[in-house]
Amino acid sequence: MHKNIFEDHHFEGTDYTQNGLEKGRYENCVFKDCLLSGSDLSEVVFLECTFRNCDLSMAALKKTALRDVRFQDCKLMGLHFDDCHDFLFKTAFEGCLMNYATFCQFGLKGTVFSHCNLEEADFTAADLTAAEFDHCDLTGAIFEDTILHKADFRTATNYAMDPEKNRLAGAKFSTPGVLGLLVKYGIEVDGSGLR
Repeated sequence: MHKNIFEDHHFEGTDYTQNGLEKGRYENCVFKDCLLSGSDLSEVVFLECTFRNCDLSMAALKKTALRDVRFQDCKLMGLHFDDCHDFLFKTAFEGCLMNYATFCQFGLKGTVFSHCNLEEADFTAADLTAAEFDHCDLTGAIFEDTILHKADFRTATNYAMDPEKNRLAGAKFSTPGVLGLLVKYGIEVDGSGLR
């Protein structure tokens, strides 16, 4: 049981890098323009919360609970989402900078990444069943032993994944993005004849 419970609070323009965010349970709270980079958010519970234009880069997420949490226009660089508590984990990301984020061996079924930069993000052995990568940049993102059944990459760019090392049944791709499945073969495809 959490001693500190915050419900329906609005936190705006606060810098938590020195004193940290108070440990506890945050329900239906909004964090706007807050600085949480490098903060220790371990074991904090966020339920139905929204983060807008916040910087959480390199924050510690050991056993942090993210249950129905939305991140909009946030900096989430280098976060280890795979350290989060996996029970009822549910997030959505819109317009976020998520370079070097890690989701290894984590369940992300149905997660929506919209207009996000996910350069060098690590999805090794993650379950991305029915996840959506809407207009996301996946340059250097790692997909290995990843479950991508019914995942949607139709508007994603710069991804490369080995079809022999990932489960892709029902995954959706578009041309020319689908060519990212051929990178390992070192072949060149001339698209000039496609009209």
